[in-house]
Amino acid sequence: QVQLVESGGGLVQSGGSLRVSCAASGILVSIYTMAWYRQAPEKQRELVATVTSAGITNYVDSVKGRFTISRHNAKNTVYLQMNSLKPEDTAVYYCNVYQKNYWGQGTQVTVSS
Repeated sequence: QVQLVESGGGLVQSGGSLRVSCAASGILVSIYTMAWYRQAPEKQRELVATVTSAGITNYVDSVKGRFTISRHNAKNTVYLQMNSLKPEDTAVYYCNVYQKNYWGQGTQVTVSS
């Protein structure tokens, strides 16, 4: 059974930083493309970042240069380091096994102006 458990969200001021984590069980994050999505109130879920098994990363334009996705294989965990946060980054952030229907419960990130 695949489980993805996000943590690390919270309230931060504009310009601040947060790191959200996704601890996986039932799969090895090292062999899948892993992704972070986010969903703001009344908006569709948006793909934010991906990291392939080869370590190739990709980002939505709005977070390029500010967010970094990474993976710790020994901990079977995926991270999203978020710097220079903006109020428009406020959303629930979800971990996902890319193109598979495995999702975490989400972690709320709120950026105050």
